[in-house]
Amino acid sequence: MHHAWKYVVGVVFAGMVVAAGFGAYNIFTALDGERSDSDSAGTKPKTGPLTAAEVRKTAGDFLRHWSAGKLGAATALTNEETTAGAALRAYRDDAHVKKVAFEVGRIDGDTVRFGVKAKVSVAGHAKDWSYDNSLRITRGSSTGMPLVEWRSDVLYPGLKDDETLKAGRAADPQVRAVDRHGKVISAADSPSLRVVLDQLRSRHSDRVQGTPGIELWAERQTADGSGGTRSLLTITKGVPGKLRTTLDARLQQAAEKAVAGKAEASVVALQARTGEVLAVANGSGHRDFNAAFSGATAPGSTFKIVTAAALLERGVSPSTQVDCPKYTTYNQGKQYHNVEHGSLPGASFAADFANSCNTAFVSLAGKLSESTLSDTAARYFGLGKEWKTGIPSFDGKVPVTGGDGLTSAMIGQGEVQMNPLNLASVSATVSSGSFHQPVIVPQSLDGRRLATATPLPGSVRDQLRSMMRLTSTSGTAEVVGLGPAAGAKTGSAEKDGQPADGWFTAYRGEVAAAAVVPGGGRGGTSAGPLVRAVLQ
Repeated sequence: MHHAWKYVVGVVFAGMVVAAGFGAYNIFTALDGERSDSDSAGTKPKTGPLTAAEVRKTAGDFLRHWSAGKLGAATALTNEETTAGAALRAYRDDAHVKKVAFEVGRIDGDTVRFGVKAKVSVAGHAKDWSYDNSLRITRGSSTGMPLVEWRSDVLYPGLKDDETLKAGRAADPQVRAVDRHGKVISAADSPSLRVVLDQLRSRHSDRVQGTPGIELWAERQTADGSGGTRSLLTITKGVPGKLRTTLDARLQQAAEKAVAGKAEASVVALQARTGEVLAVANGSGHRDFNAAFSGATAPGSTFKIVTAAALLERGVSPSTQVDCPKYTTYNQGKQYHNVEHGSLPGASFAADFANSCNTAFVSLAGKLSESTLSDTAARYFGLGKEWKTGIPSFDGKVPVTGGDGLTSAMIGQGEVQMNPLNLASVSATVSSGSFHQPVIVPQSLDGRRLATATPLPGSVRDQLRSMMRLTSTSGTAEVVGLGPAAGAKTGSAEKDGQPADGWFTAYRGEVAAAAVVPGGGRGGTSAGPLVRAVLQ
């Protein structure tokens, strides 16, 4: 049988009187006079189906006592008195429900539907909380009395037995990363930044001011401590902390598009005069690893920028004639060849650089000592000097080595290891004339000490610029189409029995960039378009 009727009851917990505005007193008085047959003294425990009067009265009495704050009387009307008592006290004390009113609605057999209007007050803030719920009446197994069948969801619909209701300050406020112009940057818009954003929050959240919100939530408690929470009511909204980065959202989107479809590719763009990271993107194969910052592989001929700086400082000039044969060895050591085994008889050092001639560079190894490349890389380009970018990063490796190790290092092979961040910084150093350690968050955020290096000698700087410009206009980088305003260098890092990694680095205007496409082959055609995308 369906009964369409309702009553309302309200109370303020913690000693406050019943609110007359709810109009409940007379209704409950009338209900108290309506007794079931099992209330008569001396009768046996009643069995059989519940009557409508039993369901109505038991539910009404339970909700009336609960709303009046008479929790002992309310729990006495349940079949799990101890458990129900603890839950109702937690509803009042832990969930901070200071005022509650119930409106009974439809009754379907032994199920009673009711509405809840409560007020949650915590930490000086209060908010109304309304929801619909239901409870079930059952007959006591030993007494035969009608009782509320206690379940956790009597407190709130869907509440599990291993959940409790709590209210208070929410967890630490979310930290939002913003670009250099204050625009929010998210993994939704820039998927390849997910790991970078996680690293930024992990390192810097405690330095970013935010205001936690106040919430009411269901907290799951498990034996192994795994648990979890789910928010049910926001009392006050938190203010996210704002973590300012050096990124540029516009360039970041260009970088994201550039690596799309290239699972292992990585690209980095820097502001040349400051070292500030403008964009960093990794292909889908690096969603859990920031290869652009932390990768460490041979950079191939892009490293010839550093080698050329060392040679220029030791008397070689762009006009020095340095033959470029198909093959060469140095001191009867390892044999070297050029990409596609080409040659440039009678070429100048500038032409050798622009056309990425391995054999010409190897032939000049006698001008360098075992430590020259390592010293040059650190002194002028800051490589290997423990960069503190603001997130984990690898700052390059240029070994002290001789013999075949030295000749291999001269052309970016052997034990030399770099990533796009390192190579973008190398190009930025040539562009600005001085090394500026790359950063992705301002130094002022945490006061960390940045690596420094000596400015390039003026003549070396100018000669490197002219050779990189020649590479862009008529050398191996011409295919990329950056034009005479840019300086560039290509690279193909050979791997035993596998396709070479394609590298490309360049600068134009205020921006320097570098990219790698593992297995991409020639750097101009594989990695060049990625760099062009951010430079344009």
